[in-house]
Amino acid sequence: MIQRFIELGQGYSDIYELLEVGRNQKHRVARLLSLHTTINDKKVTSLVIVMHPTDPGKFQPLYICREGIPNPHVTVNKRYELFEKLAEELDKSIIEIDVKSSVLFAEIELYYQHLIGILRMNRYLPPLG
Repeated sequence: MIQRFIELGQGYSDIYELLEVGRNQKHRVARLLSLHTTINDKKVTSLVIVMHPTDPGKFQPLYICREGIPNPHVTVNKRYELFEKLAEELDKSIIEIDVKSSVLFAEIELYYQHLIGILRMNRYLPPLG
């Protein structure tokens, strides 16, 4: 199985695309994630929609708006409220995880590999098998 992050942007206008992906493919949505981190003393959040793997092909996309949304526990914001509304529409809970920032990694791909490892370890993603 191939599990890959697909970055839509940092959560400004691209959050609307993330929400549309969730609404238009609701039958494929496996989980909604909220990944909290700190960049330069600023608390930010990445929003992720984890899809069920394709069949055939066994490709599992994780659509992400990376580190551009204020942490909702620090700053109430409309973009996070829209994600919460999507969760209600899909009857899914938002799984919240504190993670390292992507700026701590030499390459963005290494960051995404790190996140996939965390998600597998916590059983939010299936193993490769």
